[in-house]
Amino acid sequence: MLEDSEFDKKSLRLVQGNTTDWAELAKDCVCFANGKGGTIYIGVEDDSDMPPADQRIKKSIVEKINQVIPQRTINVGISATIQTAPNGGEFIEVKIYRSTQTIASTSDGKYYMRIADECKPLMPDEMIRVAAEKQAFVWEEKVARKVHISQADGAKLGNFLSDVRNSERVSGFVKEMSQDEMLEYYFFTSGDYLTNLGVLWIGQRKDRALMHYSPAVQFIKYDENGVKVNKRVWDDYTLNPKELLNEIITGIPDWGESIEIADGIFRRTIPNYNQVVIRELIANALVHRVYTMRGDIFINLYHDRLEIHSPGLLPLGVTPSNIISKSIHRNTHLAKVFYDLMLMEKEGSGYDKVYEVLLLHGKPEPIVEEWDDRVVVTVMKNIISTEVAKLMSRANDDYGLNQKEIITLGLIAQHGTMTAIELSKKLNVRNSDGLAYWLGKLLKHEIIHSKGKTKGTEYHVNPELLRQIDFKGKTDLKKIEPHRLQELILMDLETYPGSSIGDINERIGPEINRNKVKRKLAELVDSKILYTEGVLKGTRYFIDHNQRNNE
Repeated sequence: MLEDSEFDKKSLRLVQGNTTDWAELAKDCVCFANGKGGTIYIGVEDDSDMPPADQRIKKSIVEKINQVIPQRTINVGISATIQTAPNGGEFIEVKIYRSTQTIASTSDGKYYMRIADECKPLMPDEMIRVAAEKQAFVWEEKVARKVHISQADGAKLGNFLSDVRNSERVSGFVKEMSQDEMLEYYFFTSGDYLTNLGVLWIGQRKDRALMHYSPAVQFIKYDENGVKVNKRVWDDYTLNPKELLNEIITGIPDWGESIEIADGIFRRTIPNYNQVVIRELIANALVHRVYTMRGDIFINLYHDRLEIHSPGLLPLGVTPSNIISKSIHRNTHLAKVFYDLMLMEKEGSGYDKVYEVLLLHGKPEPIVEEWDDRVVVTVMKNIISTEVAKLMSRANDDYGLNQKEIITLGLIAQHGTMTAIELSKKLNVRNSDGLAYWLGKLLKHEIIHSKGKTKGTEYHVNPELLRQIDFKGKTDLKKIEPHRLQELILMDLETYPGSSIGDINERIGPEINRNKVKRKLAELVDSKILYTEGVLKGTRYFIDHNQRNNE
């Protein structure tokens, strides 16, 4: 029972006695209403999965919740009931319904939204995005044109039913449903008519073409001079999303290009653009695009990179820096169809799979950018080095790494050395426990070595493992020992007294982490070997020759 974007736990003290805080509960209800809705268990502590076995709930408290929350909120619908846990203890279940048409707020005009397991205030510039997200929710379930179920494309309908019943990800309960029950389960129908989602997947071409806004895709290839040399367009609305995805994957010969690298006495083939990565990124573009705005999906292939442009911004709460760990759906029902039919990795971003495949092949991580009206994902063609690719292959074969370990090892191998702070930022983790989860068995099996403590910890690949694969990576000063760093700093200040930290860092080795240099300078100042003049950015360092001569 982990707290997330749709579930929260609260102490019973929140709604009874001197600690009652109706404003706090109202705020939480607004948060869920502006997201996908959610559930709050009141009477279950944060560190527990169930209430105390002897806990009993007064009906008057539940009645008070159902009365007060509507008074303290606007556009928020709730239902509070008493539930009994398996251990016999009672708790209050508060269901908050998604606000589909307008943005919910507290009665005093404050706006909030649930992002992951936190309730955050909405800034003015985020209000437009929240409104857009709500339109996206409505888009899937809305019956925009009166397209009767009998007017569905028979072949597409048959294929969809067959795909569901043959999928390993669909439960037996769903597979046993009748046709009408299954279409309603996936929100393809509302009554006797197809929803927008239903038209998109099983509708006739003419109905899909008249719907706002069915996806169109353009593939454009450029040569080394940026001149357009090939173009393919899928904009006649003949294909549903599954067919469109498969056509893009199988219909472009460029995806079959690859390079070979030597790996001992064998040769290893690495695709320029792995089809797993392409499928995941295009599936994401189809699933997470904003269907309430016009715009084509562009697949731009350059001589050194692949760019995928998708209309609309990232879902609220997802940023380019946290996309590897955040999983927020925009088109929830469309995402479920893609997942159930095994067209994408999971009902989330799927970017962890993209990272895994790219880093396993020794390629840079994807670059995700938000432009004014679109999201652009860039995947580079070339590997960083054949040695990194061989290292990743060897480590994965020998130790059977899981996805998170592959990503973590790949990042460290490509950077040479990474501090705990740098690695946490890359992986979007907030504490040491989260980082330990990503490191997994890398430290235990000595694939990765570490030195230092807490935030100053540095990680690098085991040198013995590098020697085994004849690693010829560039030699640098990232892993310089503290005593050698000290001598470098003192030698530099002998020649350039009165230097700033930035100047010192640049001269002795810009690849050395600035924080490492800063810590060593602080140690030398504390031990009176150095002294400073100025403050903050104006700080300058000098050698105290009297102190040094006394040593």
